[in-house]
Amino acid sequence: MLKMSIVYHSETGNTKKMAELIKEGALQLGEVEVSLMAVESLDQQALEKSQVILFGCPTYYGTMSWQMKRCMDTLPVKVEGKLGAPFASAAWPGGGGYEMAEMALIQGMLIRGMIIYSGGVVTGRPPTHFGAVSCRTPEGFDADRCRKLGENLARKGHELFGPAAI
Repeated sequence: MLKMSIVYHSETGNTKKMAELIKEGALQLGEVEVSLMAVESLDQQALEKSQVILFGCPTYYGTMSWQMKRCMDTLPVKVEGKLGAPFASAAWPGGGGYEMAEMALIQGMLIRGMIIYSGGVVTGRPPTHFGAVSCRTPEGFDADRCRKLGENLARKGHELFGPAAI
C-alpha cells in the first residue's frame, strides 16, 4: 500500500479544497492511503511512513505563504528520498505568482533531498507543469488539474516504491 501525505496551508478553504481533489485523484488508482493535514496539525507518524508528500499553499506576494515556509523550515521528519510535488492557489487571476510559489516549494523539497515530480505536460491532460494551480475555488479545469496531479503522484509512487502493475 502506497502511503501519501498532502500538507497544506489554507486561509479561505481554496487550498484545502485543492488538497481534497488531489487526494481524490490519487485514490482512483487504488492501493493508496492518503493523509490530509494542515500545517497547524502535522501528523508526524503519517509523514514518516509516507513515500509521497505534496505541499500546497496560497500564493503570497509571489511566493509561498509564511505559514508553509515555517512548516518546511521546521518539518519534524526526514523526507530525503521521498517523492514530492507542489500545488498553489491564488485569490486573483491577473497577478500571477503561482509559478514562483511552486518553485519556492520545490526549492524547499529539493533542499531536504526529495525527488520532485508532477507529470508535466507529457502524462496526459490536463497538464500539471510544476504542479497544480487554481484561482480561488478550484472547479472545472483547475479541479481536473488537481485530480490529475494526485493520480500522477500515486502512479509514480507505485512505480518507484511499490507494485508497478498499476
